[in-house]
Amino acid sequence: MIGFYLFLVFEKFLMLLPKKLRRSIFIGIGFLAYKLSKRYNTVVRQNLQFIYGKDIDEEFIQKTAKYSFKLLALNFLHTIESRYYSIETLAEKITFENEDVVKKAQGQGRPIVFITSHYGAWELGGAMISALQEPLMIVYKRMKNTYFQNYLLTAREKARINYVERAGATRGLLKQLKSGGAIALLIDTNVNKKEAISVDFLGKKTSQIKTTAYFARKFDAAIIPVLIHTNDDEKYTIKFYDEIIPPKTEDETQDIQVSTQMQTDWLSQEILKKPEPWFWLHRRFKDDYPEVYEK
Repeated sequence: MIGFYLFLVFEKFLMLLPKKLRRSIFIGIGFLAYKLSKRYNTVVRQNLQFIYGKDIDEEFIQKTAKYSFKLLALNFLHTIESRYYSIETLAEKITFENEDVVKKAQGQGRPIVFITSHYGAWELGGAMISALQEPLMIVYKRMKNTYFQNYLLTAREKARINYVERAGATRGLLKQLKSGGAIALLIDTNVNKKEAISVDFLGKKTSQIKTTAYFARKFDAAIIPVLIHTNDDEKYTIKFYDEIIPPKTEDETQDIQVSTQMQTDWLSQEILKKPEPWFWLHRRFKDDYPEVYEK
């Protein structure tokens, strides 16, 4: 509790600083973490070697690791700034691409399942989509520190984001879609095999959530992929990709398999096209390939 209140004091001090200086501080924090965190540098290396092979270029590993820590720091900075700045101010750094795909689904009165990833400035991306395009419901995992959990959740409320706790989230998500609303789900997290199906992800057989495919089929929801991109980590483009339209036959099990693979193919393609912004610090494959993370 004391630590949390000390953090709030530090936060207020940070917000008194000029934007450029504040950003430089967080980039510096990310660089310091990159230099000091042997554990997570190892995770990045293990992930990259698993996907690209043991002979992967060392320079690429270091570049990706360094950027992963920087992204984590900047995502936290975006969370802090969202508590102080108006939506209009935050939106000054945002451009939307291919938003007609969202407007089409809205015009048809269909619920939307946004599929996304821990890619780039995902905290900022989710907030801007919910505030400026379609109010979202997201799933969160309960944190041990309730003070910081409430801090994160309240930071998102300004952007019209509703949230439901991961344990028992299905009921809330179903209600949201049944009412014609939108949900946003991350499809790149490590999942329990009992809740998933096997698909090819980044060239590896991997357990993947099937929830998005099931919900879309049940409610005739539009599956719209979305990622946030940047060239300079200052101005951002939120790109909506074309709707994924899976088959709908009498074989529901097979249709869900195909739909989930289609979603994973999209994400794999985007990550392999520009891998650095993906969250390589995460032990994504630990349940399917625990040997990857053995020292």
